[in-house]
Amino acid sequence: MGRTLANKKEIVADLKETLNESQLMFIINYSGLTVAEISDLRNRLRPKGAVCQVAKNTFMAKATEGDDRWQAVSELLKGDSAFVMVKDDLGGAIKAYQEFQKAAKKTEMRGGVMDGRVLKEADLKAIADLPSKEQLIAQIAGAINGVATKLAVGINEVPSGLARALQQLSEKDQEAA
Repeated sequence: MGRTLANKKEIVADLKETLNESQLMFIINYSGLTVAEISDLRNRLRPKGAVCQVAKNTFMAKATEGDDRWQAVSELLKGDSAFVMVKDDLGGAIKAYQEFQKAAKKTEMRGGVMDGRVLKEADLKAIADLPSKEQLIAQIAGAINGVATKLAVGINEVPSGLARALQQLSEKDQEAA
């Protein structure tokens, strides 16, 4: 029994809603994966703020139609497609997929779309190599803390330097007298 028109429209609406909340989408060829393996992938992606959805390419084409952010995905819609839509941790989601792919060895990343641009697999790997949001915040905090420490040491050094200069002047005056 096929899907009803209402059911198809509901699927497209769900895809649109998920895409509106997402920053990045990448497509994988999932052929050969078991239901348990797809569930494992979904479980790995969920903590990273990502959703893996298996849908017909025509449904995704309808969902992205007229949306400049996602319309570029049309050139990646071929074969068996699972769509990973990432809301939060872009690099973490890609890393989670890469770990899954190393274990399963059955999937292939076709590419992705971000801000209306098609991303190749190398682009996605570059995003995965970027530090996480938490790491960047820690680096910035460390840099700010370092500047504050140097400033405090510098301010502290002014009176000490002045005191040493006065001490040297007074020693020269005593030697001269």
